[in-house]
Amino acid sequence: MKKYIIRGGKKLQGTIKVSGAKNVITKALIAACLTEEPVVLRNVPRISDVFSLVEIIKHLGGEVSFENDVITVVAKNLNRHEIPLDLGASVRTSTMFLAPLVARLGKASVPNPGGCRIGARPIDRHIKGLEGMGIAIEYLSNDGYFHASSEQIVGGDVSFSKNSHTGTETIILAGVLAKGMTIIQNAALEPEIDDLIALLNQMGAKIVRKENRVIEIEGVQRLSGADFTISTDRNEFVTLAILSALNDGEIKITNGNLAHILEFLKYFEAAGGTYTQIDKSISFQIPEKLKPQDIITGIHPGFMTDWQGPWAILATQSEGISTIHETVYEKRFEYVEELKKMGAKIEFFKPQVANPKEFYNFDAASFENKMQGIKISGPTILHNAVLTMADLRAGATLLIASLLAMGESVIYGVEHLDRGYEKFEERLKALGADILVVNE
Repeated sequence: MKKYIIRGGKKLQGTIKVSGAKNVITKALIAACLTEEPVVLRNVPRISDVFSLVEIIKHLGGEVSFENDVITVVAKNLNRHEIPLDLGASVRTSTMFLAPLVARLGKASVPNPGGCRIGARPIDRHIKGLEGMGIAIEYLSNDGYFHASSEQIVGGDVSFSKNSHTGTETIILAGVLAKGMTIIQNAALEPEIDDLIALLNQMGAKIVRKENRVIEIEGVQRLSGADFTISTDRNEFVTLAILSALNDGEIKITNGNLAHILEFLKYFEAAGGTYTQIDKSISFQIPEKLKPQDIITGIHPGFMTDWQGPWAILATQSEGISTIHETVYEKRFEYVEELKKMGAKIEFFKPQVANPKEFYNFDAASFENKMQGIKISGPTILHNAVLTMADLRAGATLLIASLLAMGESVIYGVEHLDRGYEKFEERLKALGADILVVNE
């Protein structure tokens, strides 16, 4: 285990580059296993989720080289259909190997997924869709594995009752080599999915996104190789944007795509924030009196759930009461008690929702006691504390708070950050952050 010791309250300045998108590269690596030919992926972030997937591909018989920010995958000789429990449990997207393994080998065994525990994130939506495409799937509780098999994946009409980012991508991966046409109804709209579609189409797939959340996939017999550049990470971009704003715009951000964070920009500007773009760098500024906002997270193109934790830091500096209503995951406020240790004034509340089962994007046995909202009173001067990161985005939130706070903070569980932020402490130290990494 390792921890951070952070001496906060220092103004940061300099230039920092947004990395490649975690939620693109993790799916692109799996897509590369659909073909025997080489797939070259560029602008790859060196994060732990990527390294876990590389190890899985190697275990399955694939060859992988990783130099600088370029990964080359050659999955010509896949010869294993089972993912080891320890590797599968380390990264949530491991379940998505079901599609390429069944398509290539006729069978697959993958363990119950790992990753951040931010809610139920039910895999049953994905399983139901795959079963409708001719794949027999059985979950055995005695070994914790999903066992799947099919002589031929067939196209089908898959409709998601609620938005599912990973579910949409899973069905896309299954549909590209299926026999016949696959139609996905209520497909997710995230730009990361469009990147996956672009990669697969470059490999020879026939995928078209239609209106009204419909994706059509005409199955092909084989896919070829590709040379594809991963887009930049919009979650990291928002994290850095907030950090730039809290440092009077002295942090300049490069490689960020403003078109991917429009909903964030809408609320940021409503709060009084501004941003400046000069050449290829962008900086963010906030006024002395920041206006409170009422945020409701939602599926794309709404305010992304991954942004609400870092936004809460801005809310602690706003004049008045801000609210955040989380609608995508039921356990996304793990950072709240930690911020309260730092002096943040936050209270939970239950938002009034007419039909919660339809309104919320997660499944729950009961909505009676779901405290899916927080009220944040500000402005507040944050102070140092001993903190624990519960998940990836909560970790980014606590890191921002510790850099802002006066005094010396200690943060445990920092391994969560390595899942989605490449060498984050090193890049922040280059901006002047006082971060000591201690291995225990």
